Amino acid sequence: MEIYSIVWKLKIKTIDMEIKPIARFRSPFSSKFGIPKQAGLVAELEGQIVFEPEYRNPDFLRGMEGFDFLWLIWEFSANKHKANSPVVRPPVLGGNEKVGVFATRSPFRPNNIGLSSVKISRIEWETSKGPVIHVKGGDLMDGTPIYDIKPYVVYADCHPDARSGFVDDRKWAKLDVEISGEVREYLIRQGLNDEKIEILKEVLEQDPRPHYQKDPHKVYGMPYEGLDIHFSVSEKTLTVVR
Repeated sequence: MEIYSIVWKLKIKTIDMEIKPIARFRSPFSSKFGIPKQAGLVAELEGQIVFEPEYRNPDFLRGMEGFDFLWLIWEFSANKHKANSPVVRPPVLGGNEKVGVFATRSPFRPNNIGLSSVKISRIEWETSKGPVIHVKGGDLMDGTPIYDIKPYVVYADCHPDARSGFVDDRKWAKLDVEISGEVREYLIRQGLNDEKIEILKEVLEQDPRPHYQKDPHKVYGMPYEGLDIHFSVSEKTLTVVR
């Protein structure tokens, strides 16, 4: 009896997936300096999701009104240089310890993809730009391209007993923020109301400075709501100087 051996050769052709933005994020921040380091840290920080023309059909959002939170998949579009290192220095570790990039939420990654959970404030169904989703708690720069949106589902996405690695042992210390009456009056004259000033204070509490900047005499500038906010930091106190 003759036995024939047949060898099958499987050839797999890999094709890079092409994706394009479905929407853009509108935010009070025109640069990445000052943006909260994680979504949800400034719960009342407002933003809007404005869809690209081909995705402005309300049917794309049908049923969304039944959810409270969304996942946004987006691009770190402000990163100018491609990440090549397998390790990064997370700010929560003081910028001194190296860990693997896939064990962090660093924006400097092989693929510049971000993931954020935001709260739906309201959905504006009829505007000149189609449906607009108003959200709170975002950590995206103005104009950030969004590639996909998915609903947050509690039974699948919530893990209250999960460990968070090195983050569990290094809680982020907030700063005390001082805004004098004179500076507050100036901000109000420039168009900020009390609510937006309080949100600004929450943003500044997160310490927007790079982890290596500790000069108490340095004055930093941060864009917020079309204004340039200037501040200095000494020890644990941040003072807004306009």
